[in-house]
Amino acid sequence: MTGDELADALALANGHREDRREAPDREAPRDRDRGTRPDARTAGRAREVRHLDWSRARAVAARAGADRRPGTVTLPLGSALGHRLAAPLTALTDLPAFDTSAMDGWAVSGPGPWELGTPDAPGAHGSGDPDAPGAPDGGARAPGVLAGDDAPPPLPDGHAVPIATGARIPPGTTAVLRSEYGEVRGRRLRTSRPPLHGADIRPRGQECRRGDTLLPAGAPVTPAVLGLAAAAGWDELPVLRRPRAEVLVLGDELLSSGRPEGGRVRDALGPMVGPWLEAMGAEVTATRRLGDDADALHAALAATTADLVVTTGGTASGPVDHVHPALRRLGATLLVDGVAVRPGHPMLLARLPAGAHLVGLPGNPLAAVSGLLTLVEPLLRAVPGADPSADPADPLAGPSADPSAAPSAVPPPTAPLLGEVHGHPRDTRLVPVVQDGRCVRSLRFAGPAMLRGIATATALAVVPPGGAATGTEVHLLRLPWA
Repeated sequence: MTGDELADALALANGHREDRREAPDREAPRDRDRGTRPDARTAGRAREVRHLDWSRARAVAARAGADRRPGTVTLPLGSALGHRLAAPLTALTDLPAFDTSAMDGWAVSGPGPWELGTPDAPGAHGSGDPDAPGAPDGGARAPGVLAGDDAPPPLPDGHAVPIATGARIPPGTTAVLRSEYGEVRGRRLRTSRPPLHGADIRPRGQECRRGDTLLPAGAPVTPAVLGLAAAAGWDELPVLRRPRAEVLVLGDELLSSGRPEGGRVRDALGPMVGPWLEAMGAEVTATRRLGDDADALHAALAATTADLVVTTGGTASGPVDHVHPALRRLGATLLVDGVAVRPGHPMLLARLPAGAHLVGLPGNPLAAVSGLLTLVEPLLRAVPGADPSADPADPLAGPSADPSAAPSAVPPPTAPLLGEVHGHPRDTRLVPVVQDGRCVRSLRFAGPAMLRGIATATALAVVPPGGAATGTEVHLLRLPWA
């Protein structure tokens, strides 16, 4: 955390949360503990933590994620999926490890036509009777050099030998002639399309050399990364332990089963938030329903062993909104206290005394999704230990110059809108959208209490204050499963 952020947090922890709801030109309140007025610089920093600009709030969450110090574990490749690399992935071998054929065909030496086979090994795997049925000239070609053969004999000038894709290139080979371009007559190979020197040969080290860095530390382990690691010689990978997360569902009005009745509604966030966190890379240890019990919430936060606690509801200032009082009672540090975004402006981010982070989501479903993508995603996807000045969550950052950089360092994609989207005059708006060709269109059901739109959306469009006209490029926050 930077010095300014620490000052922000200390100002909040010392009792100025409610003071910042007053107009700026009103007299600054006296500090309850010291009987003095806070200086203007401290009060200004404290105001910055409350109702932050959307991009700044994401930047604060990303820096908090970079400050994490998760443990490192070494896992077999089959168990590493979904984790992040704890160290750069380096090549333990050249790729390919030797010159290989890129095609089925013939390894040839020199210009054609070529005599099939070599003087000491005509067919490499047998003589290959050229008059047997099945070959292009009525014969069955011998297998030749197959993938996995260790040391094929040298190929003299003017000779050719059948070769399979991935097989080791015999010494003396100048090119590989693709099978569809060659014609065998007796023991002679001819072609009307002579290959260029080196054609269809993958030279040793074409993809990488031993010791090359293939991916940076912090890169997510995807199925493709598992394949790359295996090809590069790895059996196990050092990975960062996934952050443990706990979900606390607040609200006495919520039903866990059945239809809404008697003024109560079904809990939509309890079944949703945990799997969403899993999709973002967390390990969810529990989802607990606490109702509107202030003491139960305090006890749960004081005893948590999770790295991240996510609460649903209770972040505003109503009579049963207990999140802020519980944080004050614990002495937690508020990092974000409200965001200039619709829906979801009452969301918050705090650091608990033991070091865990807490994200308070609003209780309305789409507002909670807004909180997940605004605060939780950058918090979880930031690379621990990364330079906090390089914000991996800022959608306005320039694209990474390194194509192998961790995906979290690449800004979200953009797409033009198919129709005008109205926005709040001062706040960023997050709107469910679906892809339609190269453009995106907003969905009808986009109110803060609605999930119908997000159930069919592929992303949330980031609409700046004031709205966006048709054809305007907007940044997209992709949904984890889209």
